[in-house]
Amino acid sequence: MAIFINEPSHTFNEYLLIPGYSSSECVPANVSLKTPLVKFRKDEKCPLTMNIPMVSAIMQSVSGDKLAVALAQEGGVSFIYGSQSVADEAAMVRRAKSYKAGFVTSDSNISPDDTLADILALKEKTGHSTVAVTEDGTAEGKLVGIVTSRDYRVSRMDPGVKIREFMTPFENLIWAPEGTTLKEANDIIWESKLNSLPIIDKDGKLCYFVFRKDYDTHKQNPNELLDESKRYVVGAGINTRDYAERVPALIEAGADVLCIDSSEGFTDWQKFTLAWIRERYGDSVKVGAGNVVDADGFRFLADCGADFVKVGIGGGSICITRETKGIGRGQATAVIEVCKARDDYFRETGVYVPVCSDGGIVYDHHITLALAMGADFVMLGRYFARFDESPTNKVNIGGTYYKEYWGEGSARARNWQRYDLGGDKKLSFEAGVASYVPYAGTLKDNVALTLSKVRSTMCNCGALTIQELQQKAKLTLVSATSITEGGAHDVIQKDTSAVIK
Repeated sequence: MAIFINEPSHTFNEYLLIPGYSSSECVPANVSLKTPLVKFRKDEKCPLTMNIPMVSAIMQSVSGDKLAVALAQEGGVSFIYGSQSVADEAAMVRRAKSYKAGFVTSDSNISPDDTLADILALKEKTGHSTVAVTEDGTAEGKLVGIVTSRDYRVSRMDPGVKIREFMTPFENLIWAPEGTTLKEANDIIWESKLNSLPIIDKDGKLCYFVFRKDYDTHKQNPNELLDESKRYVVGAGINTRDYAERVPALIEAGADVLCIDSSEGFTDWQKFTLAWIRERYGDSVKVGAGNVVDADGFRFLADCGADFVKVGIGGGSICITRETKGIGRGQATAVIEVCKARDDYFRETGVYVPVCSDGGIVYDHHITLALAMGADFVMLGRYFARFDESPTNKVNIGGTYYKEYWGEGSARARNWQRYDLGGDKKLSFEAGVASYVPYAGTLKDNVALTLSKVRSTMCNCGALTIQELQQKAKLTLVSATSITEGGAHDVIQKDTSAVIK
C-alpha cells in the first residue's frame, strides 16, 4: 500500500522568522555570508567556499559566461548551462575563466583597412569608444593602433576614410607586456594619464585592455570569488547521458565545480554518473547532484559521492512539473527534512555535504528563510534572468522592458536530458514554460540590495554568520490571514513611480 503523509508540505511563504536578541555587535556590516559550496570532513577546511550564498540556475535563459563573471565578482557561482553542445559549453567556461579581474578581452576590434563608417557602426553596436586596430581585425590579432573618439570628428571627415589614416599608431602607444599585474598596469595608467592600457604578448598580439574606470570597479568588489590563479570561480552543468565526453572537456576548459542538471536526483542515472567521475578523477573534481525532496534522496546522493545536494522539485516560477506530473513537494518542508538528514549524516560520518535550495524563492526574504531552515546556499533562476548579464534579449512590451525567460523543460529549450529516465532521446511533454520577467538592471546593484535585506534580518535574529543563524533561528508557521496582513492592506497606495524635479 502507498505511504500517505497527511501533514501538508509547506512553502517559504508560510513561514516567518521570530526576532531574537540582538547585541550591539549585530549590525549588517559585521555579518559574514561565507558558506561552503562542496563537502568537507570534520575539522578540515572546506576546499571551495563562497562569499555569498547564491548560485545561478543551470538554464539557457540564465547562466552564460557574462553572468558567470558578474556573479563571481559578487562572491557567488554561476553554473553555465549544459543544454548545448559540449564544445559550446566548454567555450563559455573558457571565456569566463580567461576573464582576469581588471583585464578585459577587447570586444571592439577593427582592421586598418576599414573605414570611419565602420568605426561608427561598431560604436553603435557595442557602445565602446576605445577600439583596437589589429592586423586581422580580431581581438587576438597583432595590435597596430588604437582609435578613440579623440582621433576623429564626424563633421569634418569623409566616412570612407581608412582607419590607418587617423588611428593612433602602435609606435605612439603606451603599452605593457603580458604578465603585468593589475597594480602595475594601473600605476602606468595614472602616471601616463591614460584611459586605457593595452597588454601585449611577445609577438605583439593584443591580450587585454586595462581601463582606468575598471580599476575603481575592481576595488568595489571586495567579495569577488577567485581561484588560486586569481581567476573567477566558474561552475558548469552536466547531464547523465554524455558525461563521459562533457566532463573532461569542461575540466580542461577550467570549470571549478560541476553539477548534474536533472529534475530527479534519486536515480541510478545519477549514481552511474557520480561513480564514473569518482573512478576517473577521485575527489579532485567537485560535482553536485540532485534534485531530491526528502531524507532518503539526500542519503542516496551523499553515499554516491555528491559534493553538494540540490533540493526541490516543481517549485520554480517557470516549472510546471507539479501540474503535468503531480509530483513534488513544498520547498520549505523539503529543505527542512533534507537539512536534518544532512546534519545526521555529518554526525554519523564526519562528512558535511552542503545543501542547495533550488526553487521556491519568490521574495528576497525567502532566501533568509531557506538559510535559517538549514540550506547552505540557494540556486536562483528567475532572479538572475532579469539582469543585464543574463543571455536573453531585452524586449519592450507596452513601454516596459522585460527579459525573456524560459524553462529547461519548455519546447524552446527542449532539454530532454534534464528529464531523462533512460527512454527515447526526446522531450515527450513540456515541464516548463516560456515567459518574460521584468527587466531589473545590473546584477551588482540588485544582489547588493537583496543581501542587505538578508544581513539585516540575520541581525534581527542575533546572528552574524549563516551557521549562527541556523542555530539561533526561531521560525513559525503563519495563517492565511497573517500572510495577507504581512503586506500593505486597507490603504490606497500612492504612485511613487513619477518623480517631480
